[in-house]
Amino acid sequence: MRPPLNSATNTASAAALPVLFVPHGSPNFALSPGQAGAALTELAATLPRPRAILVISAHWSTELVTIGVAESLPTIHDFYGFSEELHDIDYPAHSDRALGERVRGLLQGAGFDARIDDRRGLDHGAWIPLRQMYPDADIPVITLSLQAYRGTEHHLQLGAALAALPAAGVLIVASGNLTHNLADYRLTMRDGVAPGYVHQFAHWVWMQLQRGSSEALVRYRSLAPEAARAHPSEEHLLPLHVALGAAGNNWRAERLHSGIDEHVLAMDSFAFWPAAQKEQQGESA
Repeated sequence: MRPPLNSATNTASAAALPVLFVPHGSPNFALSPGQAGAALTELAATLPRPRAILVISAHWSTELVTIGVAESLPTIHDFYGFSEELHDIDYPAHSDRALGERVRGLLQGAGFDARIDDRRGLDHGAWIPLRQMYPDADIPVITLSLQAYRGTEHHLQLGAALAALPAAGVLIVASGNLTHNLADYRLTMRDGVAPGYVHQFAHWVWMQLQRGSSEALVRYRSLAPEAARAHPSEEHLLPLHVALGAAGNNWRAERLHSGIDEHVLAMDSFAFWPAAQKEQQGESA
C-alpha cells in the first residue's frame, strides 16, 4: 500500500524537496547543456531521491487540465531544423497511474475539471531537463498540462492544488524559460547580439522572487519591462506560476543559475523552498 500524500516516504522526507522552475532552452540544450545544465545536474545530486516527478512543460497545453500517465512514456521530438543527433535521443521514462489518479483527486478537490491521458509521452520541454537531472530515467514521471489561454492566476491556483506533493516525496519540475521570443531568436542568430530586454526582464523576475511577490508576477504583463516582447505568448512563463502556487504561501527562492543561451533565452533556474527550511539550511551551511 502506498503512503498517503501527506506522509513522508523512504526516499524523500517531509519538507525535503523544493519546487523547481527550470529552463529547457532550445533543443540544442540537450547536446550542449553548459553551465545551465550543470546546475541542474548538481541540484539533483544534492536532493533526496524523489518518489516520483511531476513535470509541467511549456510545450503541452490542453483545454482541460490533463495528467499524463502513460505506462511507457515515449520520447517526443517535437521540433525540426535541428541536428539529427537530437532525434536519436531516447529518455525511456515510465509513469505511475495510481499516483496520477491521486493527483487528479487533488486537482478535482480544488475545483479543476481534470482528466487522465494514458498515451502521451514526454515533449522536449520535459525530457531535456529530466535527462540532465536524472539520466537513468528510473524515477516515475507524471506530466501535467497547461491551459495557456487561461493566464497567470489560473496557473497559480493550479499549482496551489499540488502543494501537498513535495512533502510526499514528489518533485515538481516546472519547465519553461524566463524569456522566449522566437522572432527575436531568428533575428539575433543573424546579428549575434542579445537584446537588452532579455537581461532586464530576467532581472525583474528575480527581484520579485527575492521579495516573495507572487502578486507582482501574476501581474507581470503590466508591471515588467517589455513583458510582451519577452513573452509574445505566455506558455513559457506560465510554468513559473504553477511552481509558485505549488510552493505554498511561505516560500523562499534560491536562484540556481542565471544566464542567456542563443542570445534571447534567459536560462535562469530556481528552487522554491519552504521559508523555515531554507533558513535552517542557511544556518547550518
